[in-house]
Amino acid sequence: MRLSLLSLFLTTVIMTQTQAQDTNVNSIENTINLYFDGMINHNSASIKKAFTPTASMKWIEKGAYKEVNAVEALTEYLDSNKPSKSVARITSINRQGDAANVGLEIEYETFTFVDYMHLLKINNEWLIVSKTYTTIPKEF
Repeated sequence: MRLSLLSLFLTTVIMTQTQAQDTNVNSIENTINLYFDGMINHNSASIKKAFTPTASMKWIEKGAYKEVNAVEALTEYLDSNKPSKSVARITSINRQGDAANVGLEIEYETFTFVDYMHLLKINNEWLIVSKTYTTIPKEF
């Protein structure tokens, strides 16, 4: 009887932890999908929902390090350009506690953005606090 109760207890604990992880991963994916909607459909409102207002965006351009406010730069870009055909996908999700890192790609006709998003769970909501990216040109 003791072994059965112990087994039941351990199974319940494992299932509870797995469900909590699934909920966090689903919430992280939802935040990334807001980013995808913003980038693919040029929806600035989705970008503002996905990022904290002070989120940073960092990259290397012509050998020089660049850093800007992500929300400001992305909304300015999206509002002044038309959407183009692209395919987006999440390549990895790593989460520990209230911090997560998500790798993703947005593939366009001539290049692919490779993004690394850093998220924090703030007031029970997963938000992007920084974006680091590179651009990979396609070879023809």
